[in-house]
Amino acid sequence: MKGSRSLAVLGPEEVRGLLGAGMSSRVAWLSAKVARPALAETLAAMANAEGGVVLLGVSAKGVPQSENDLAALRELVTEASLLPDPPLILPSPQGVVLEEGVLMVVQVPAGLPHVYTVRGVYPTRTGGQNRPLTTGELRQLLLERVESGFESQPVEAASLADLDAGRIGRYFNQIGLPPDEELVDALLSRGCVTRRGADGLPVDPPLPTVAGLLLFGQNPQRFLRSAELICVRYAGTEMGDEFVRQEIGGVLAEQARQAEAFVAGNMRRGMRIRGMAREESVEYPLAVVREAIVNAVAHRDYSVRGEGIRLLMFSDRIEVYSPGRLPGHVTVENIKDERYSRNAALVAVLTDLGYIERLGYGVDRMLAAMQEAGLPAPEFVETAAGFRVTLRGEGLVSSQPQQERWPHAHLNERQEAALAFVQAHGRIANSDLQALAPDVHAETIRRDLADLVERNLLLRIGSKRATYYILK
Repeated sequence: MKGSRSLAVLGPEEVRGLLGAGMSSRVAWLSAKVARPALAETLAAMANAEGGVVLLGVSAKGVPQSENDLAALRELVTEASLLPDPPLILPSPQGVVLEEGVLMVVQVPAGLPHVYTVRGVYPTRTGGQNRPLTTGELRQLLLERVESGFESQPVEAASLADLDAGRIGRYFNQIGLPPDEELVDALLSRGCVTRRGADGLPVDPPLPTVAGLLLFGQNPQRFLRSAELICVRYAGTEMGDEFVRQEIGGVLAEQARQAEAFVAGNMRRGMRIRGMAREESVEYPLAVVREAIVNAVAHRDYSVRGEGIRLLMFSDRIEVYSPGRLPGHVTVENIKDERYSRNAALVAVLTDLGYIERLGYGVDRMLAAMQEAGLPAPEFVETAAGFRVTLRGEGLVSSQPQQERWPHAHLNERQEAALAFVQAHGRIANSDLQALAPDVHAETIRRDLADLVERNLLLRIGSKRATYYILK
């Protein structure tokens, strides 16, 4: 694990390698009969250090125990993660089958946003042992981890009824939660509900947290109005009067999905020249777009009110802006290598749902994908109150001159006339095409233009009677 900057699913061979290498500051193994406080101490020690992996259900000699019960081990991890103050929010534990038996892998991400204490002690991990932080180490760690964790705040105007039970059930079924596990405890362990109010006093029943509403709320924007994602597609290289706009609300997973669909639906498709060859392509690799969107959704500062995430598409670039400056010790200069999770609960659940393949920013993947596509590297800029990622394209060229882009697109005469009209006048409305074909029914005119949008030749601007079309 030494030198690893992200967490991934571990297979049997990786687990054997960890067992063979012995315990270290980032690897520990514990018996299936370990006491909850002892497991909590090891998890908190790794969280206060550089993260790591706990192999649960292993003898003192590093051999998987033969009678392990994965459901019982999973419950043990859930209970132990609730003991530290504040509770630890971890990725779902992973069962691994070896010839000798089964064991549970518990991964502790690096860069969690808090300093954790267990029974009044702030533990850390050195070598293969847990130990208390020294006064100097604790002071330094507190300075580094200054985020208060807005996502963990209770939303006192909300109740458990404001969470979507069906969405919660599907999530826990997806991660393999035992059907008899207490649902509230499972939500507590993931930072989605809390037993304390804003004043720190106990509350009963528990309250949804900001994270709980953002992940599972029936209507998160009822309580968190700025938790939205605004997508705009402009016709040119600057903001102008011709644009397509979509305001996206709902839970974060749905926001990410709809924003990706918006970009995919508004990207140009054509030919990109590579060397002496021409190849079919889209403007930007969708994997990079997805990474930029998910990072914005997962890592923005939700305590910033009055402003949502903005995704702006121009003819030569995409800009994704998220409110809030970079968290913790992360800077533009070290963003590729450093990790700090402002929203640990959001990241954990979005990882379980498959939106984040590995914990971290994924900047290295974005750089590699843009380079492979022959595009400039993403640009990262920290503004006075936020963070912006810019993806630049080099443009797509047609395999034919502009006026001959569609001879083989199997268009009817009205559609060819419509495209010629747009070339000459810059835009076309239903009434313009109706004037060109006065004997054709209005619904047929509408279908002709809608088909040109579907074929990725025209871009629709406006709505209802104000609708018009431009070349894409």
